Amino acid sequence: MDIRKYLKEHRLLCDGAFGTYFASVHPDIMAEKANTEDSEAVYSVHRAYIEKGARLIRTNTFESNRTGLNCTEAELKENIAAAYDIAVRAAGDDVFVACDIGPGNEEDYYTIADTFIEKGGSIFVFETFSEIEPVTEVIRHIKERKKDAFIITQFCVNQHGYTEEGISARRLMEKAGAIAEIDAMGFNCGIGPGHLLKVLRDADINTDKFITALPNASYPSVIQDRMVFLDNINYYAGKMAEIAEYADILGGCCGTDPRYIKAVGDAVSLERTFVPHRHKAEKTTGSHKSGRSNVFFADKGKGSKIIAVELDPPKNGDCTALMETANYLKKQNVDVITFADSPSGRTRADSVLMSIKVARETGVNVMPHICCRDKNAIGIGSQLLGAYINDIRNFLVITGDPVPSTSRDNIKGVFNFDSVKLMEYIREMNDIQLADSRVSYGGAINYARRNIETEIERIRLKEEAGAEFFLTQPVYDDKDIAVLRDIKKHISSAKMLVGIMPLVSYTNALFIKNELTGITVPRSVVQRFSPDMTRAEAQKVGIDISGEVMDKVYDFADGFYFIIPFNRLSIAEDLFAIIGKK
Repeated sequence: MDIRKYLKEHRLLCDGAFGTYFASVHPDIMAEKANTEDSEAVYSVHRAYIEKGARLIRTNTFESNRTGLNCTEAELKENIAAAYDIAVRAAGDDVFVACDIGPGNEEDYYTIADTFIEKGGSIFVFETFSEIEPVTEVIRHIKERKKDAFIITQFCVNQHGYTEEGISARRLMEKAGAIAEIDAMGFNCGIGPGHLLKVLRDADINTDKFITALPNASYPSVIQDRMVFLDNINYYAGKMAEIAEYADILGGCCGTDPRYIKAVGDAVSLERTFVPHRHKAEKTTGSHKSGRSNVFFADKGKGSKIIAVELDPPKNGDCTALMETANYLKKQNVDVITFADSPSGRTRADSVLMSIKVARETGVNVMPHICCRDKNAIGIGSQLLGAYINDIRNFLVITGDPVPSTSRDNIKGVFNFDSVKLMEYIREMNDIQLADSRVSYGGAINYARRNIETEIERIRLKEEAGAEFFLTQPVYDDKDIAVLRDIKKHISSAKMLVGIMPLVSYTNALFIKNELTGITVPRSVVQRFSPDMTRAEAQKVGIDISGEVMDKVYDFADGFYFIIPFNRLSIAEDLFAIIGKK
């Protein structure tokens, strides 16, 4: 049989969740291990789905990888080959067999794919992935080895249509749709049929590829270490009948036993003529807004320097010094006040809540830092929406400092995102949830990265993800100024604000030099301080150094990013005195 020809004339009914059904009837053995240890048990599950109407079954290999099986490469190949043989025997002449590949490590993907090809596999399904990049090259490898291979990619999203890494269903479909080697794409696992129906409706899919839809039966409860799903066959079948308007390959994931597949087959008209998925494109063309939205430099005159000032949220409940400095900055018409997100992995007041307080009491534009370290995708999304509701429209997006080593046994970094991925996530929010009043965001520049080409590439990726500005680490060294001058040439249109942080004492200069990564303080700068200086004398030296740096970068910097040590009002006054003379 030719699957492409079949899909032109039929919707294809797939099997359901092999793993959860297998566990319900064979609880004493891992499903994938049964490929070599109890082949008849695997065969019986395949046959159960086929007898209820499935015309495509997936090999019992979702977790067949060296980690899942705790096996050698040779044992993995044996498992894959056995699974394929069992599925082919169960399928006979009337049912398609798809070679199933679940998330794992890249090296195993090639081993698994090559084993399937050697066994004669021609249909491949990559399922439950959160992004396409990890398997793009192995997909191309399969097509190079077997030109007529039929490739299906399926993604796992939550009820809001985002993966755990914050990529939207629509963006996933755009990425997969742009890869010529992929024949069909869609979604499995993660959500129930009602939410998947909404995801498909909202995804605005515009493609000639086939679309798949294999939702979970429902959202499971855990009872005595087992996942238990609602017995909701009629509801599931009804929703799948609606999903059929948007999909060509229908089936089920977790919790869908053979009864579900029969109910879907009874509820859905499988004979049809395939029509490319363009039914929503005309309605949505041009709906995704773009363009700059940044309010803190939108009205700057040509040649005027943008001034951002960072204040540290307090370590305790006293924000008196911060508010005094913030009110002074209001009088100086500063463009934006920005707040770090627990820098160095040490607890401070929340950057968003601090921003809200300052904005309400001063009326100054504010910009919290959003760090990827401490929250997962759901937490960050909630934080961004809460900030938006409170009229915050600017964010500095950073990957974040790691948790200090002494705390790592008790406190773990999350890092669902890095800064580029988080920017892509915010771009999705701008297109979908915040389209009426988009937020603006920028990133950091690490001029001290060992391989500066890597940093330039990350800057390019951040601009592609929507970054409108960049703030640099504080700079003191002429060599670093030269690096920034070169980096500026590689920035397409975003603004670059050079970091200025006055050193305030000999001890402070030594600490910054020796304790903070990513900031270079030359010995010659440290030597301008002495341990016996008064506070006023040391502050003057620090301000003089900052003024010299500002002179050196003035011709290429779009503005300055003032970092005020200890929120000292006197330091802010001295820096603005310098600006007043420019």
